[in-house]
Amino acid sequence: MRRIYFLVPDIPTTKRIVDELLLSRIEEKHIHVVARRGTELEDLPEANLLQKTDFIPAVERGLAVGGTAGALAGLVAVVLPPASTVIAGGIVLGSALAGAGVGAWAGSLIGVSTASSRIKQFEQAIEAGQLLVLADVPKGRVEEIEARIKNHLPTIEIEGTEPKQPAFP
Repeated sequence: MRRIYFLVPDIPTTKRIVDELLLSRIEEKHIHVVARRGTELEDLPEANLLQKTDFIPAVERGLAVGGTAGALAGLVAVVLPPASTVIAGGIVLGSALAGAGVGAWAGSLIGVSTASSRIKQFEQAIEAGQLLVLADVPKGRVEEIEARIKNHLPTIEIEGTEPKQPAFP
């Protein structure tokens, strides 16, 4: 999946873009709208915490850093006597898993409180009243979807695509 970003001037145009995405067989759960706080989005699909924050990248970083730190701590514990070879593998694995768990937890706490670095680029436009539409589309259909939107709404600016999007949010 790839995430396409559209900066849209108003609610009626946003509705037309969402309708076009739905007609293009992009499910509503893959369409997200970010607006200035207090803006009534009516029936538009509002972006949730996962789209508005750096939650997922922070959890990924926490898993990596915590798992590495836990594995190193396990290796240090193995070097200290009287660890046997059988117990040593369990210590390394257990400490790596514990480290990954703590890292993911800490990362999630940091990520949920940090605004999305990608959305920050559009902060001024959003505060000025524009809306940001995020659409998660299959990798092979990005150009087709962009062309379809531009064909019906030529004034819409496509602000780019994000190369990697997790499948679950």
